[in-house]
Amino acid sequence: MNAIERARGLLSGVRRLVVLSGAGLSAESGMATFRGAGGLWEGRRVEEVATPEGFQRDPALVWEWYSQRRGQALACRPHPGHEALVAWERRPEAHLVHVTQNVDGLLQRAGAERVLELHGSLFRVKCSAGCPGEREDLRVPFPHPQPCPRCGDLLRPAVVWFHEMLPAGILEEAAREIGSAEVLLVVGTSGVVQPAASLADIALGAAIPVLEVNPEETPLSSLADVFLKGPAGKVLPSLLDS
Repeated sequence: MNAIERARGLLSGVRRLVVLSGAGLSAESGMATFRGAGGLWEGRRVEEVATPEGFQRDPALVWEWYSQRRGQALACRPHPGHEALVAWERRPEAHLVHVTQNVDGLLQRAGAERVLELHGSLFRVKCSAGCPGEREDLRVPFPHPQPCPRCGDLLRPAVVWFHEMLPAGILEEAAREIGSAEVLLVVGTSGVVQPAASLADIALGAAIPVLEVNPEETPLSSLADVFLKGPAGKVLPSLLDS
């Protein structure tokens, strides 16, 4: 029995499936991955565009950079891997929850409804001073940094930057979903970015089967019940069409 057959066997009859996804899932749609060589993130140092300190120093630069990210995300299209996940989610008997590190909205544009965005979204904004609540904003390019309607401080992207905590409660919700899953499917994540990387440990510790799909081996690969080497756009349709 080959790996895909073993994986399909573990999914047979499963209703509660949690999918933990990372940048590799979006990369196949053309979305640039997290960080390139030399400590650069698409030509900018992380400290310039992805820290609270960078935003305080130059909010206009940060918003210009995120406007480019928004435009890039909207130019990308969901691929067959996204579509296979959504087709599974739409099964009448299925309870599928997406736990994603991605901020590009590609899962939702493919039709996914149950999405926990660990690192926030490019298409929501929030008050940089901490006023409660977020709101959707799809404008590209984003205009010069806008004031919060409540306090007048600047709005910022509702994404998790370096030196920041995840949104309140979302890690706990993801952990609950994984703990009650029948199978955890890990797709396109390096398995090294914390705290998301620790979520697979919940399934491993509870003897919940773990399937991994990734073009390259990760620290999780040797621990997973089945490791399927290859791009999600090719592997997922074969795995989930059963």
